[in-house]
Amino acid sequence: MCRGDLVITAGAQGGYKVKICTPFLFPQAKNCCFDLNTPNAKMIWQLTSYWTSLVTSVIFGLLLQPPLAQLSIITQPNFVLLMADDLGIGDIGCYGNDTIRTPNIDRLAKEGVKLTQHIAAAPLCTPSRAAFLTGRYPLRSGMDAINNYRVIFWNGCSGGLPPNETTFAKILQQQGYSTGLIGRITGLIPVHWKTLTCLAGFSLLFFVSWFSSYGFVRYWNCIMMRNHEITEQPMVTERTTSLILRESIAFIERNKHKPFLLFLSFLHSHTPLLTTEKFLGKSSHGLYGDNVEEMDWMVGQVLDAIDKEGLKSTTLVYFASDHGGWLERQEDKRQLGGWNGIYRGGKAMGGWEGGIRVPGILRWPGVLPAGTVINEPTSLMDIYPTVTHLAGGVVPQDRVIDGRDLMPLLQGRVEHSEHEFLFHYCGIHLHAVRWYQKDSGAIWKAHYVTPNFHPLGAGACYDRGFCPCFGEGVTHHEPPLLFDLSRDPSEAKPLSADTEPLFDAVIEQTGRAIEEHRRTLTPVPQQLSLYNVVWKPWLQPCCGTFPFCWCDKEGDSELDDL
Repeated sequence: MCRGDLVITAGAQGGYKVKICTPFLFPQAKNCCFDLNTPNAKMIWQLTSYWTSLVTSVIFGLLLQPPLAQLSIITQPNFVLLMADDLGIGDIGCYGNDTIRTPNIDRLAKEGVKLTQHIAAAPLCTPSRAAFLTGRYPLRSGMDAINNYRVIFWNGCSGGLPPNETTFAKILQQQGYSTGLIGRITGLIPVHWKTLTCLAGFSLLFFVSWFSSYGFVRYWNCIMMRNHEITEQPMVTERTTSLILRESIAFIERNKHKPFLLFLSFLHSHTPLLTTEKFLGKSSHGLYGDNVEEMDWMVGQVLDAIDKEGLKSTTLVYFASDHGGWLERQEDKRQLGGWNGIYRGGKAMGGWEGGIRVPGILRWPGVLPAGTVINEPTSLMDIYPTVTHLAGGVVPQDRVIDGRDLMPLLQGRVEHSEHEFLFHYCGIHLHAVRWYQKDSGAIWKAHYVTPNFHPLGAGACYDRGFCPCFGEGVTHHEPPLLFDLSRDPSEAKPLSADTEPLFDAVIEQTGRAIEEHRRTLTPVPQQLSLYNVVWKPWLQPCCGTFPFCWCDKEGDSELDDL
């Protein structure tokens, strides 16, 4: 085989001989060099020049393509979705915190896109996560409360995401993805029918004696599972972080040669703030700060695993919180809940920004521009259509999907968010509406109902521990409280017809939007009804023979020192 060279040698009479050596004409020839002085030299030179120019043009054309075009051949990227629990937007360095150390989350923002108006569909865990998984407001699936029972608390209850709802994981499985959910989840496992005879005699006795005790919560409700098998009951909290991290990294390693979706739902920074010993006392914000810094370390370990397996350029990483920090969560004078920065209110408070504005960061090197900040309204519900479309799937056409595909906005192909109106509920009760007036840049927010803070002048419901959604604990506003978040993100100074010329027009527009939105709602079974949220012994997951539920199948396995 010969190479493609231009060979110049000294001639016998002091001149030069020029030969062209090309593999393109006779690729199998032992000697493919031709003297340009031969009769056919001109023809050979022309052919050689043609093929050389053609190949060179192709090579240079490929090399000059931007990274975005090169990576466009990735038809099915991997997805790693990281979701914190009760984390305040003011607790992260890249969102303004300069005392809690979050270098790994900050690195994600530096290498990707940071969303500054990322909004949860609800200010509480259960409805917010239901909306995240389905791309729909939680009341569409019956996952928002009609009463004061606003979350699914017991493993052994009958409420939950209806089977006719289609999660993005289900769509990706149909596209050939391996899917994994690691972390906090409520699942239902029916007890075998042969135990019902025992239940008849024991259920009432144990329910009365254990319901309000630590033993009931610890042994029956705090469990560790792998798929449908209980591996720890009760959960051994000292090693929970290591187990979750080990499972996450193992999932990435196991699926590195095929497309995968990993949803890592952190226990951090929800109380009781489970924190391993090596992080205790390390932050300047007590146990809460320690817990956030440990979570950041876990984020770093997952990112390192992605890099180690060479998956960085083929993996979309997303980080967010399910809602804002829990302001009322205190113990004596210790603050065990998060900080929501400049935003008013917090967890469970309906429409106030502090409960629904959350960190939102996406990284995909070569596809999403690094170091970008987007100030457009986006939603946790947007991840549903974004992930679905990138995986080659199609969102369900038989129901309303409230999320919007983020990729055009993230890549700068469009200037504005697709969201014009976002509706902020407290349970099934509409508390506020956000209107993004794109032509003017104004972001109007009208509060129709707000919780009554206590004590007077405080920023939370410290007398209750949770702000209510209805009844005597709220105030109805007629006309609504109106703010322009583009000028007053802290919602400190409500506007009026005297101070804002557009006041009446804005209130009229949001009113019409509410009427149109309500026409899209259909009656569904209420998953958080009293019957569905109470504990049922026949639904209690049990490792052993009910009611003697305990086991430790993880204790025999060696944990890596992560």
